Amino acid sequence: MDQPLERFSRQILFQHIGEKSQKILMDSYTVVVGCGALGTVSSSYLTRAGIGHIRIIDRDFIEESNLQRQILFDENDIAEGLPKAIAAQRKLRQINTDTTIEGIVADVNYANIEELTKDADIIVDGTDNFETRFLINDFCVKNNIPWIYGACIGSRGLTMNIIPSKTPCLRCVFETMPQMGTFPTCDTAGVIGPIAGIIASIQVTEAIKILTKDYESANRTLLDIDVWDTRYKQIDISDLRSLNDCPACKLHTYKFLEAEDGVMATLLCGKNAVQVMCRNISNIDLDQLAKRLASIADISSNEFMLKFKVKDNEFTVFPDGRAIITGTNDLGTAKSLYSKYLGM
Repeated sequence: MDQPLERFSRQILFQHIGEKSQKILMDSYTVVVGCGALGTVSSSYLTRAGIGHIRIIDRDFIEESNLQRQILFDENDIAEGLPKAIAAQRKLRQINTDTTIEGIVADVNYANIEELTKDADIIVDGTDNFETRFLINDFCVKNNIPWIYGACIGSRGLTMNIIPSKTPCLRCVFETMPQMGTFPTCDTAGVIGPIAGIIASIQVTEAIKILTKDYESANRTLLDIDVWDTRYKQIDISDLRSLNDCPACKLHTYKFLEAEDGVMATLLCGKNAVQVMCRNISNIDLDQLAKRLASIADISSNEFMLKFKVKDNEFTVFPDGRAIITGTNDLGTAKSLYSKYLGM
């Protein structure tokens, strides 16, 4: 066995992989969107499986409440004020130096999804909101890139494979985004670590199957697992693509990829916080912003972010112009605060 393959000897012994498929994995490029509970587990297993190139994209920074389920992070990362993508990059590079690991601190949106995910062989979902998932779905269906949906809340998790032209897509199953307040979130139901580990492990297993072109073994159902009630359900979705006029994979309309100007705001799961982003801004000078705000607030910053607090609201501002504003769940209020203190 070649020396580079020795690390994966136990995986190669598995009858469905072998040396040929291992070499395919080592030449593969995977993008993980979101590095929270799901993304930390999936990116760790992808790295250990020998995926040649892994790009991890996340918009957020590490907080103490993340440590309960986000397995790549520790208290030192919090003390350093590290974004999740950067901390993950540091940890994963120590696991497998032969894998190219990229941590990208960014919010995946209509304007940058092509740049951030182009040439990917597969995309693994580690996000926490339907808007981003529908965007990924539109992009992947349009560009014929397989992706793996995953979600968990409480003790329950869902996952399914989306292989364009071969399986139903996400919008075949969820025709529209759930209305705010009608779907459980981290704020209302919490989440326990084991369900994230189970769902992410399944996602990585399916990614390995798809990357090695073992489509016959790939899951064709929507998996619904509740680890607390010890319940495992496979929901047959095979007919949905043919029965429905799906706007994405049947009508080829991709509304989530449509460009719009202005400010967009997204409620963040479990944080009493809103992310606000001006779509016309690509970067800002954090040092200059710190000088401008110094007279009204105490500033802490590093190369990745700037933090300040005004009254009951804490702002975390990133170089790409995004701001996470804690202390409110109201999108309109968050937009007003963004405009008031950042002047954008």
